[in-house]
Amino acid sequence: MNMKQLVFLLGAQVCLYTAIHAQQTPLNGSNLDYVDPTIGNVGQLLEPTRPTVQLPNQMIRMAPMRKDFLDDQLSGFPLNIVSHRMGEVFSLKPVVKPVTKESWRARLTYDQEVTRPWYYSTWLVDDEVKVEFTPGAKTGIYRFSFPAAGDKALLLGVYNDGPSEYKFLSDKELTGIETYHDDIKVYLYGRFSTGGVTGIWDNGQLQAGTENSGQHVRSVISFPAATRTVEFKYAISYVSAAQAKKNYEEEISQPTFDAVAANGKKLWAAAMGQIKVEGGTTAQKRSFYTALYRCYERMVNITEDGQYYSGYNKQVNKDARDFYVDDWSWDTYLALHPLRMIINPKVEEDMLQSYVRMYEQSGWMPTFPLLFGDNACMNGFHSSIVFLDAYRKGLRNFDVQKAYEGMRKNATSATMLPWENGDKTRLDDFYYEHGYFPALHPDEKETEPKAHSFEKRQAVAITLGHSYDDWALGQLAKDLNKQDDYTQFSKRGMNYKNLWNNDRQFFLPKDEKGSWINIDPKFDGGMGGRDYYDENNGWTYMWQVQQDVPGLVALMGGKKPFEDRLDQLFREGLDRSKYAFWAKFPDATGLVGQYSMGNEPSFHIPYLYNFTDAPWKTQKHIRLLLDVWFKDNIFGVPGDEDGGGMMAFVVFSSMGFYPLTPGLPLYTIGSPVFSKVTIDLPNGKKFTLTAKNCSVTNKYIQRATMNGKALNTPWFTHDELMNGGQLVLEMGPVPNKTWGTN
Repeated sequence: MNMKQLVFLLGAQVCLYTAIHAQQTPLNGSNLDYVDPTIGNVGQLLEPTRPTVQLPNQMIRMAPMRKDFLDDQLSGFPLNIVSHRMGEVFSLKPVVKPVTKESWRARLTYDQEVTRPWYYSTWLVDDEVKVEFTPGAKTGIYRFSFPAAGDKALLLGVYNDGPSEYKFLSDKELTGIETYHDDIKVYLYGRFSTGGVTGIWDNGQLQAGTENSGQHVRSVISFPAATRTVEFKYAISYVSAAQAKKNYEEEISQPTFDAVAANGKKLWAAAMGQIKVEGGTTAQKRSFYTALYRCYERMVNITEDGQYYSGYNKQVNKDARDFYVDDWSWDTYLALHPLRMIINPKVEEDMLQSYVRMYEQSGWMPTFPLLFGDNACMNGFHSSIVFLDAYRKGLRNFDVQKAYEGMRKNATSATMLPWENGDKTRLDDFYYEHGYFPALHPDEKETEPKAHSFEKRQAVAITLGHSYDDWALGQLAKDLNKQDDYTQFSKRGMNYKNLWNNDRQFFLPKDEKGSWINIDPKFDGGMGGRDYYDENNGWTYMWQVQQDVPGLVALMGGKKPFEDRLDQLFREGLDRSKYAFWAKFPDATGLVGQYSMGNEPSFHIPYLYNFTDAPWKTQKHIRLLLDVWFKDNIFGVPGDEDGGGMMAFVVFSSMGFYPLTPGLPLYTIGSPVFSKVTIDLPNGKKFTLTAKNCSVTNKYIQRATMNGKALNTPWFTHDELMNGGQLVLEMGPVPNKTWGTN
């Protein structure tokens, strides 16, 4: 290598370092500069995060279609992601060669991606086309910059089976219909900035034409050879073709691409600016604000001019309130809903009223409410916990009585079988009578036709989860002066005790005769332990009693045995190779001993030390877990993030507190990674948490005050937060083993 080559190489390395450093350091002091949607874009074992481009909690979502960040080819670009990880509509793809069969099959090699919450761009290497995108609420704009030479065309396709249609109304104007999830018509209206020659792809050939309908339709628009830039503005509607055009006219017909992008950036800056942090490392801020950005991916507002399509009655409905869909309550009840109750309670109330509308329209309170209806997924009726939590935190702008009616109907008439909706079965009646969900012995044949062939009965997980749900129903009954219901469901809230095996110190399954089923709680139960647990083993489900932690402490023999058992959780080995363990429990990622940071049932567990005489161990473990498993890179999420479900844990824990028991308006204290956190509350007040001397080393609380008064317990109330409380922690490098034990 000669000197000239060496200088060039060193210069290139300096430029690369400067570019990377610039991405990690705020350019103008905005929190938005810390957000990096590529964090977590490679999954540990299962699903990666998506670099979603959208406005906060709005319908239009876009991410380029690829397997994960390491996939260097794209299949194309969607006009909308309808549901988190559950489908897209209307595909778009640029080409610079004559359209052939290969054009539809070929993937796009890309480079130089820029991914921001409000803007996306990439360079298609082989085609030398720059692709840009920016979203509105119900609209979007793509901009394509073509090379001087070659053909210029856009290929239009669909993602779903079912009837679809593309129709060119002129050389610039396009409408479309795609059928999503068997029966939902999604309508498109759009305009190109440059006129083109329209065509359809049919029977393996490009043909002249303006209309194409049927299944898997494909259409083409080709532009003049001199064309260098084409913009495609479009709108989506779930209501009608006319509404799609109206959405277009009202929202995006006049603004330029840059104006739409600037508006999106402004909205995101406001969302990220609501929580301000000081101190910490750049990496911690990147992880924190990226986590906060992901908390705005779901639910999404699908209201269009005071009306919305509902998959719950298959009709277009009118409502003065905004209607939201796309929620997975098994994931989001733990921290995402509680976070929104702090930073945006009005939107949370609209979301809860949407749940009420879904109940009124379908007859059941949903658990995983999507556009097409309630998705039978996971287990539990955890929306009951969300309703109680909201009510007790002062959120009342939803139909509380109707919500209670739906909660109660689910608890008395709906099946608890996982991944199944509808009326109760004999197994549910057994639960009502005996206080536990019955399990099958290994290799015993299933007798209930509605039991899912893969998801199984999950008998222990069902009993524990519904104990919490029933407790929540009983507590809301108490608050609403429904004394008989309070008595009934409070008793059911203690059903978890019926599966506690005192000899083995685990929650274990019983058969219908009341006999224990002898299993290895660490490894038995089939794939994901689903015969008895769900996605995790008995070491994780040992702690699923958020509604009655003192009761769980008593079952284990008191504070010290409880603490010792927690210690063992983080130390317990796999008793086999990692590949053997993960082949059976692929969701149990982010392992520390038997603790799985990568799955939702584990989120609250490190905070359980606050029920012992060693709260300092909560501080120790929270810092370790945040530092090890939530790095600011493409591998920086240890499990399925689930559209904000896991990221809300990161937001809370990084700030220094956590809602351990949704349904109780309390927060328990961990170890903040920042020296100061300020939350601008919607009521005009500010909550501040100051951690004096906080650093990577100084992670232990020495003493604390709330509003100037000594705080000797690791708890504070929701009212203290919302009233603009000032929590001050003094941090040090070694534990104060007496703080928080009073």
